[in-house]
Amino acid sequence: MRGLLVQADTGIPIHFILKSQLDDWLTTQSSLIQSIVGALKTTNTKHFFIPQTQSTNLAAVVSVVESFDSMWLAGDLAKQLPKGIYQIQGSDAFVEQQALSFVLGAYQFSVYKSLPKVEAQLAVADQDIFKRVMQSAEAIYLVRDLVNTPAADMMPQHLAEAMIELSDRFDGQFSQIIGDELLEQNYPTIHMVGRASDNKPRLLDLTWGDETHPKLTLVGKGVCFDSGGLDLKPASGMRNMKKDMGGAAHVIGLAQMIMAAKLPVRLRVLVPAVENAVSRNAFRPGDVIKTRKGITVEIDNTDAEGRLVLCDALAEAQSESPDLLVDFATLTGACRVALGTELPGFFSTDTSVAAGLIEHGVNAQDPVWQLPLFGQYKDLFKSDVADMANSGATPYGGAITAALYLKEFIEPEQTPWVHFDVMAWNTRSLPGRPAGGEGLGLRASFDYLLSRYVK
Repeated sequence: MRGLLVQADTGIPIHFILKSQLDDWLTTQSSLIQSIVGALKTTNTKHFFIPQTQSTNLAAVVSVVESFDSMWLAGDLAKQLPKGIYQIQGSDAFVEQQALSFVLGAYQFSVYKSLPKVEAQLAVADQDIFKRVMQSAEAIYLVRDLVNTPAADMMPQHLAEAMIELSDRFDGQFSQIIGDELLEQNYPTIHMVGRASDNKPRLLDLTWGDETHPKLTLVGKGVCFDSGGLDLKPASGMRNMKKDMGGAAHVIGLAQMIMAAKLPVRLRVLVPAVENAVSRNAFRPGDVIKTRKGITVEIDNTDAEGRLVLCDALAEAQSESPDLLVDFATLTGACRVALGTELPGFFSTDTSVAAGLIEHGVNAQDPVWQLPLFGQYKDLFKSDVADMANSGATPYGGAITAALYLKEFIEPEQTPWVHFDVMAWNTRSLPGRPAGGEGLGLRASFDYLLSRYVK
């Protein structure tokens, strides 16, 4: 990925021109640009490649746009341009925005398949812009790679390897609790969900930063494959369940952004990593489990396993009363029904944190949408034999009931809490956002954290 972006002062210029101002702009250009753009401007052509006189080399690229409001104007350029070094023209803010769009649009997942190499490079002159674009793009590439990797190669032990690599790179500390050790150290629900798999369940734990700084804790759902358990998913529902560790991928990517930027926080990242498999020792509908917090939970549906692994991790996170607690999870289809696949929903116990996330999401063009913690729905997951059930009595409001379940394991009067329910997957290709694994709400979250902890 690093070769896509180079720190340099010059390159083949890429001009973004408003369609409404194209004619006026052309009057200031060479006859060659006038003739090429003029001949094609009535077509649907968006990008015009202007060759040098008597040469096949490019002299400039002209991109005609309806407005400058979108950050994704350069999102489809990298894979269209011939080999060369290019440079976006415009203000520093515009260059930074579109450079990130350019690099994200160049992403390819080519581990298992040979793909045409992206040979276009982008020159960025400003050192700070170069650094910020690299940090954001590297983190989002990491999330995409983790989610896109088939489950056979992305089991709990592989997630552990990714976090170890991150810890080593940024001088953090990493530990993990594996298999039956989870029972010995009182993480019963993580063990229960993952015990049927040959890939042992784990609680992955990364810490980084000065212990005197405010404690920021991230928790990510790491269900590396979700068969649904004994409440088996249909084939269509199981097809893309390699992405059910998308919450873990998100917190790993966000952690990389935080550490690369050296935010003044004491960071902790907790990932309960399991495979929800079917075997003779799989947990069953009707079973009752006593969680780490001491709350008893009746299993209404084994396919509502994400909240089970999260609740023990959240209880551990809450035990340290962090300054802020954020979790990411591919938790419910209900959230996708409400908001679609491209707009991540979130819940929060703190109105100022929620407002900050929304504001920074808008500013970063990485929108997030707050959903309500509607307490009246708590009755929907009551149980006759345990303190509560792991899923609601009705599919309606499923994202809310899942969030309310998780809320039972945190202490909102001590710690502001944010729960993201994300798709982690692009179902269609858009400029800068190819189909497949995706980091949603990451830039919004990082920008909010930057504003919270860097004064």
